Amino acid sequence: STEMENIKEEKNPRPLDDDDIALLNTYGKGPYSTPIKNTEDEIKDKANNVNKLCGVKESDTGLAPPTHWDLVSDGQLMGQKPLKVARCTKIINPNSPDAKYVINVARMAKFVVGLGETVSPTDIEEGMRVGVDPYKLQIQIPLPPRIDPTVTMMTVEEKPDVTYNDVGGCKDQIEKMREVVELPLLHPEKFFKLGIDPPKGVLCYGPPGTGKTLLARAVANRTDACFIRVIGSELVQKYVGEGARMVRELFQLARTKKACIIFFDEVDAIGGARFDDGAGGDTEVQRTMLEIVNQLDGFDARGNIKVLMATNRPDTLDPALLRPGRLDRKVEFGLPDMEGRTQIFKVHARTMNCERDVRFDLLARMCPNSTGADIRSVCTEAGMFAVRARRKMVTEKDFLDAVNKVIKGYKKFSATPKYMVYN
Repeated sequence: STEMENIKEEKNPRPLDDDDIALLNTYGKGPYSTPIKNTEDEIKDKANNVNKLCGVKESDTGLAPPTHWDLVSDGQLMGQKPLKVARCTKIINPNSPDAKYVINVARMAKFVVGLGETVSPTDIEEGMRVGVDPYKLQIQIPLPPRIDPTVTMMTVEEKPDVTYNDVGGCKDQIEKMREVVELPLLHPEKFFKLGIDPPKGVLCYGPPGTGKTLLARAVANRTDACFIRVIGSELVQKYVGEGARMVRELFQLARTKKACIIFFDEVDAIGGARFDDGAGGDTEVQRTMLEIVNQLDGFDARGNIKVLMATNRPDTLDPALLRPGRLDRKVEFGLPDMEGRTQIFKVHARTMNCERDVRFDLLARMCPNSTGADIRSVCTEAGMFAVRARRKMVTEKDFLDAVNKVIKGYKKFSATPKYMVYN
């Protein structure tokens, strides 16, 4: 303090050094004092003392101070117990205020219970799943119907990028498909005036590579209705009754939509003709097929559900599946003709960097009895010839070499004649 008084009493004060400034700040006097900072430090110390006295350590992850506590809400939250899932099987005196509900709790028993305070009688229907209190078993909340997640995942969310213009050589097939799928959805009044029901099922059959699945992708791109894609082998399950249950949930999901299209690809995996091999190996597959038969045209109405099926062995399908009323229309996807092959070449060459004077009609004439998949392979091989020659453009010679390699060289691998047995 004596040293500080000497500094203040100097008539000609010397320039202050760092030690002098620190000394002045320490005692909080002079022009270098920081009263605001000192006040902030005092407030923090007192706030810490308050929290210590309350027994609460306030931090980002710690408890809030007692002024922010809501003991009533916390007590209600702690008092809630997890609900049990049950099924309401019957409603006794449904229109009276004293209505009772018969519920079936899994692995327990059946009970007659009432409603909770937060549920309205109009929210509960017979057959629906409900959440019940674990002690009084009162109905507390209605639950949505249970649908297997594997069935929900079959719904096509994103539309494919295939349009009708990308399907070459199938002009008649496209027209038949649009009559079944698009016309009833866009102009239902035409069928109502005539007094007929529109066809609800289509079977697409033909050799592999003729565009059956491709046309289904174009239909999914075109329509705004819900599109569900099912591969036949997905419905073949290990345990008894699982495949039939998936089919029921599949159509249950479809009925919840305003309009729905279900596409069964490779339906011969589950739609084969019924027979008894003595070992019972295919009985589960036959049960799944019979459930499909029942859902297509059984006791309950199908609703606004269109069904498309694709197979390359229609001769192996069960006759009950093929009858009109279930599959009203059979569309054959045969081998494309000369004009169709030319159109397929142009479709695939549309995105390729080709010369302008490529004669696609000549190439189509050199590919007799070829499918659309064969022609696509020809275009790919033509591009590979250009890549090997380090050129940026595909010439007509590349296409001719590709025809000799794919059509003539791979002829022994062609399975098209084997799949034409139904003719």
